[in-house]
Amino acid sequence: MPRPSPERKFANARTIDQDQGRTCERGAHSGFSIGEQSVSHAISDELLKRFDVPGPRYTSYPTADRFVEAFTEGDYIQALEQRRAGSLALPLSIYVHIPFCESVCYYCACNKVITKHHERAAEYLRYLSREVELQVQHFGKGHSVSQLHLGGGTPTFLSDPELEDLMTMIRRNFTLVPGGEYSIEVDPRTVTDQRLQTLARLGFNRLSFGVQDFDPAVQKAVHRVQPADQVFALVETARKIGFESVNVDLIYGLPLQTPESFARTLAQVNQLRPDRIALYAYAHLPSRFKPQRRIISAELPSPGDKLSMLSASLDAMSDAGYVYVGMDHFALPTDALAVAKRQGRLHRNFQGYSTQPDCDLIALGVSAIGRIGATYSQNAKTLEDYYDALDQGKLPIVRGLVLTRDDLLRRAVIMSIMCQGQLQYESIELGHLIDFKSYFARELEVLAGLAEHGLVTLDDSGVQVTPTGWYLVRAIAMVFDKNLQVDRDRARFSKII
Repeated sequence: MPRPSPERKFANARTIDQDQGRTCERGAHSGFSIGEQSVSHAISDELLKRFDVPGPRYTSYPTADRFVEAFTEGDYIQALEQRRAGSLALPLSIYVHIPFCESVCYYCACNKVITKHHERAAEYLRYLSREVELQVQHFGKGHSVSQLHLGGGTPTFLSDPELEDLMTMIRRNFTLVPGGEYSIEVDPRTVTDQRLQTLARLGFNRLSFGVQDFDPAVQKAVHRVQPADQVFALVETARKIGFESVNVDLIYGLPLQTPESFARTLAQVNQLRPDRIALYAYAHLPSRFKPQRRIISAELPSPGDKLSMLSASLDAMSDAGYVYVGMDHFALPTDALAVAKRQGRLHRNFQGYSTQPDCDLIALGVSAIGRIGATYSQNAKTLEDYYDALDQGKLPIVRGLVLTRDDLLRRAVIMSIMCQGQLQYESIELGHLIDFKSYFARELEVLAGLAEHGLVTLDDSGVQVTPTGWYLVRAIAMVFDKNLQVDRDRARFSKII
């Protein structure tokens, strides 16, 4: 196994909002890959100052902060039954939220329960089984599933027998199709080589390792100490076992990070050579997320250092041969995510970027967010409320949204920008029976201003995001967000940079 070497350069170069389980300045010059082309990327101080504003990550539109309590279990059941009655039922996506963690990571904004009492997992699994039983009562057993993701919290908080029980329960009610993406988030501190063997045997083919940073001082500052050697050994084992893809999560902007220290982490990541890299900007929102209050604000890197870390990361990943998939995400050219981007098949849902077709998402577990047809829904956010609803024989839906025609239209536009980096007026017009230039006259005026800054190009047929625009793609998508047009209070969102 290659040992991580802090001295080695990275290939000759130096989160938070509403998605499942996750969560942005001086001038800089950096590079990243769009499709299979490496391009130069210049960002000025003025451009960053103008566009570095809080904004959604658009794992959905409308975003989850727009969900309302008037959406009830009855609305969700109606959506399930309409899906069941439909003549065409595409494969499902399933998300399972496991909230438990043995210790708190100070940067974390996820819905979690900190406990060392592993017996709590058994009770939780019993309630998950009840939730699935209620779901299938309304739309039937055996539906095909092409994407399954276990997030948290820490899914590997569950023991091997508990994970086996969970997968048996899922397979008893759904059909996991060959060639699907079946992934699990892994805390390296909670798995061994033997556990990885178990995960493969249970059908998982993709792993996501939470690394964040390899620097020991940074790890201590955020209360997540995990030696690099441990991660390297696990990734090597995962490859020997045959997992199709190994993802590594990194965060820049954490306390005690410097451009120099993060460059060393990037060098180690280059040696690790994961198939995918998720690079998130830390958003310090201690008023919203209690664990972040333990972070010493004075130890956070300056805005200039934060941008330097991002700039160096983009250069490094480009030089290392990674494809820039989209906001935060990079992949090796042969990885399915990069292939989907290249072929125009990239999608985005509550789990982030995906290769799977735009499909319904069944959300299981406390706080989980799902989508059925033209509806979004979210489960109760506390274990007490989640258990109480299921004890009453009810699905634990506490809020959601029925999308309007305008919502569906704007969702299509925003996802086209976020996933394809372009808009073709004709395809939107045919799909939604509108005249694009009339319907979005105000938005096109704003886009003309973005074009002057080099973020997009406009012609009679559509809009194209430029290489510079990809860097600020959220700002481009925000132009079409009707809710932000009437509500300029964005403090609940992380910044773009």
